[in-house]
Parts: sequence; structure tokens; C-alpha cells
Amino acid sequence: MAMASTKKFLNHPGAKEAPAHVLEFKPEADHNPPMRGLPLVAASMLVSNSQWLQKFMWSNAKFGQARSMSELNGEQWRVQPNVIPTSTSETTQPLLDFDPSLTTPPPATVPGRFNSIADYHAAYVSGSLTPLQVIDALLPLIRRDIKPESKYAVAFIQSKVDEVLAEAKASTERWQAGRPLGVLDGVPFGVKDDTEVEGYVSTMGMKVDAERFEYFKKPATETVWPAKKLREAGAIMVGKMNQHEIGMDTTGCNPATGTATNWYNAKYFPGGSSSGAGSALSAGLVPIAIGTDAGGSMRIPPAFCGVYGLKPTHNRVVSRNSSMCVVGPMCSNPSDLTIAYRIMAQPDPSDPAQSSLAPSIPPSPTAKKYLGLCPEWIALADPDVRTTFNRAIETLCSSPSLGGQYELVTIKLPYLREGQLAHAATCLTEAAADARNRVTNPDDYLKPLNYPNRILVSIGAQTPAADYLRYNQLRQVMMQHLAHLYEQYPGLLIVSPTTPMAGWPIMPGDETYGCSDGNRSIRNMTYVWYANTSGCPAVTCPGGYVEAQQGEGKLPVGVMAMAEWGEEERLLGFAREMERYLAEAYEGGRQRPREWVDVLGVARGTVKV
Repeated sequence: MAMASTKKFLNHPGAKEAPAHVLEFKPEADHNPPMRGLPLVAASMLVSNSQWLQKFMWSNAKFGQARSMSELNGEQWRVQPNVIPTSTSETTQPLLDFDPSLTTPPPATVPGRFNSIADYHAAYVSGSLTPLQVIDALLPLIRRDIKPESKYAVAFIQSKVDEVLAEAKASTERWQAGRPLGVLDGVPFGVKDDTEVEGYVSTMGMKVDAERFEYFKKPATETVWPAKKLREAGAIMVGKMNQHEIGMDTTGCNPATGTATNWYNAKYFPGGSSSGAGSALSAGLVPIAIGTDAGGSMRIPPAFCGVYGLKPTHNRVVSRNSSMCVVGPMCSNPSDLTIAYRIMAQPDPSDPAQSSLAPSIPPSPTAKKYLGLCPEWIALADPDVRTTFNRAIETLCSSPSLGGQYELVTIKLPYLREGQLAHAATCLTEAAADARNRVTNPDDYLKPLNYPNRILVSIGAQTPAADYLRYNQLRQVMMQHLAHLYEQYPGLLIVSPTTPMAGWPIMPGDETYGCSDGNRSIRNMTYVWYANTSGCPAVTCPGGYVEAQQGEGKLPVGVMAMAEWGEEERLLGFAREMERYLAEAYEGGRQRPREWVDVLGVARGTVKV
């Protein structure tokens, strides 16, 4: 058995193994009817106007299951998973250095190579390009206010062109004067539309109706800390990115703003809710995107779109008014993910919760490395996903040349079924509260929403307070068991596929009014929810590709690792190992979408779109 961890935390749940009977996983079938087209419209009208139907659907989804679990009696209500890693050194620097491996462009011969922060930086250092030339090439691809729109533009919702050009000109002038702000100066990035940027209305993917709702007349007065820090480093915020409306599903289907494209196979959704980010990254439009994640929204789109996403420790980069949701980076490669994360995670003096977290420190290269596998959980994945995942993990554990040298340990996790239902119900309950905050009259909280979300949010509004507290007792038991595992195996990474299926196929009628498929939504979050409920960090990495059931193009498969609170740097190391696995051990290496855009080539005039 491994040595116990010596780390220090505030708000730690305490290490306690869960009772044996709650570690036994018993899968259950869900019975939520899928709806699309006119039947969805009719059902939405009925449900949103009937509390009886809302309560029936709440019960049908088994959201009341936890109330009968007597073993939870006496457990604490853990409403926030706000574990705070504390520093053991007074000299810990708030921003780790960027070593040359992060800032050196990869060789041009690397298969499936995406443009990186280092590529933009090298172009500016050499003088072969300026930030203004890059932005002039990029804006026609992402603007929604010109006709005809580029086929790539649906990844974005809005851009303030004059502001973007002003930032690009300022960056260009800094480079010409020999005073760039650093490796990020002049690098473009996007921000999900539910995340605040000064001067922009966070439409959250809703249909804008400023005549009826004052919400759409209120632009943000401040920029969220992660975007602010990227801008201070010289990065250029080129626009707000498309998303699944109010973040309430994992497809990215959005009839109001358009559905962002999955460039690996356009007959599949890009994933949600950070759909625009996944689409834009896989298309090569930007190397960095800022998103949010309450149920996999910074991991499912990157998994479906063949890129990388990091869900940080709860409150790591900014505090949010949610027990599930965090803000973080998605990037086209792990070096960029590391740079973006480190910039975003600098302490914010105005945010007591965020600034209390000690910086994440890379683990010692000689430290023992463990991968934890829960077999009955992994068994829920489709056979092709499971095969791809197993091959990646087996290779990491058997190939020292990849930097792995992991020991694989079998673990059990409590409440895999009950906890997921509690997670879903909590997200819907918080969404209902947020919806009421967006309208003048709380009774109108459903009116700004599309048909699927009127159903979901109205169901969430039916959660009794006692059940909500019960969900948080489940959270406490889960967090204690995770603490037990991390104490037993210091540095443990709990690995799984990111999603149990490689992509979500678009069905006829989905994009007319939206779609509602509760069974598939819950299944799609099979693995991601545990990190949200527990507050632990997690990373998704492309791990291979499988054949699609429709359309043209193979589908990426995501491999996910979840770490102890504060262990983002360990996860970023895992992501770099997965990158090497794809490049060196996976047949054919990493693959780019056929319609990937070389933005730097467009700016140079050597590539046409």
C-alpha cells in the first residue's frame, strides 16, 4: 500500500471509505421519452404550464431516489465542494515559468499538427506576420454580422470588430517597438457566451428579445478574471462563442443561434454546452477558448471535437454562484492548455475564495504514479470507445518511453447511479434559480427559453429543499471516499472515457425546435459528472478515433483523468503523455478534420479558405 499524502487543505471532507454496499454499482434503465419536432413543441407547452406534469417528470426521472436512502441520515450537507489546497511554502510563486517545451513550436512533421500559441509567437518574433494580419485573416471567418457568413462563423455569436482590431493594432505596435508582453501577445482566443466580458451581453445562447426582456439590454460591466488575465498578457479576445442554450444539455443543438459544426463529421453534434469552443478549436480558428463546466461542458465538446479541455478544481480560476459550475480553458494541444491555465489561475485579490487556493505544482518526476480504474463504470461505454480507451491506458502503463510508468489499481466509487441523478437534479434546480434571476417577474422565468429548456428548467423548479439537501449528503460521502483513495494512492488519477459514446448523431428534426433526449443526455454524462459534484479537477484528451454510424469522417474518442483537489499540473502532465501516445504509439497519429483552417497560412496568403 502507498504512503499517505502529506498535503494540507481547508474545507477538506476527511478521508473515509464509503460503506461496502454503496460501492456496489447496479445500473438502471432510464425512461425519459425523447422528443423533437412538433411533438416537442406540444409537450413543452403542456409541461411548462402544468406543475402536475413537471412533478410527474421529476419523479419519472428518479430525482427523488435519495430521500429513501437511510444510510445518509446524519451525514453533513456538503453544499459546495470548495476544498482549498493550502501552500506548504511561503515562497510559492503565483505563476510558474513557461519552460521551452511549452513555447517551442512542434516539428512540422508531427501528424495532425494544430497551430499552437508557440506558432503564433514564432511568427511574430520572426516578423513574418503581425497580430493585425492574423486578425484581418480571422475576422471574416468568425463574424456573424456579414453576409454571406463563413461556414465556420456559427462557432461564434458576437464580435465587437472595432475593439478586436484595436487590440490587434496595439499588439502589433508592441511587437514593432520590441516590447511584447510575452508568449501570448497577439494570440487570438474566444469566450463562451455565458461568461462575462465587459461590453458584451451574455446571451447564453438564447434568442435575443430585448423588447420583452431587460436582461438583453444589460452588457457586462466587468470581464471575468480568466479572460482579463489573458488580455493582460496580450491575447486578443476575438468574440463570444456559441453554446447550447443556458448550458442545459450536452449536444450543442441550438435552433436560435445555429448549431456549431463538428468538423470531424458534420452529421454529429459538436457536444455541449461549450459547442462553439469545441468547433472553433477543432477547425483551427483559435488555439484557446474559455468555457464553463457544470456537467462536462469543457470536456464533452473537446472529446467530440478531438481537442483538450481542463475542468479545474472548484473555484480555482474564478468563483461562480454554483455548486457545480467552474470556468476553465479548452485548447488544441496540451502545451497551450498549460499556458492558458497558468495565466488564468493567478490569484485574484478581489476574490477571497479563488485567491485562497495554493498554486498547483508539477509532481516530482520520481514520484510513484497511479491510474485508478473502476471496471464496472468503464463497462458502460460502447465497445469501440472501451477498446480505444483500454489501448491507451494499457500503453501508458507499459511504455516507459511515453513517460508513463503508471501502476494500474482497481478502485470502486460510491453512488455511481444515485450520485449522477443527484447531479442532474442539482444542475436543473440551479438553472431554475438562475432563470428567475434573468427576468423582472419571476413567473416569466421560462419565457426567454427554447422548447427543450422550458421542460428541463420547469422540472428543476420542482425540486423540494429536503431533496436538494439530500443530494449534498451524497456529495459528502463521495468526497470522503475520494479523499480516502487519494490518501491511499498519493497522486492517483482516476481514468475513464470522457463519454461512453463517440459522438451524438444528429437526427431529422433536431435543429428545427431543438431536441430533448433525457436518457441519452444522462448517459453522455456518465463519467464527467463526478468531477463536478466532488469539485475535483479533470482533463480530457483525444485518445483515438472510431468509425461513425452516419456521415463522413471518423469520430474522436476522449480519454479523461480526474485528480485530487489542486492537482491541475499533474493532469496537464497526463495530457502531454496522451499527446505523445497519439503521436508515437497510435497508428496514424493524431488526425485533423478535413476542413481544418491554417489561420497563419491564410494570414500569409499561402492558404485560401
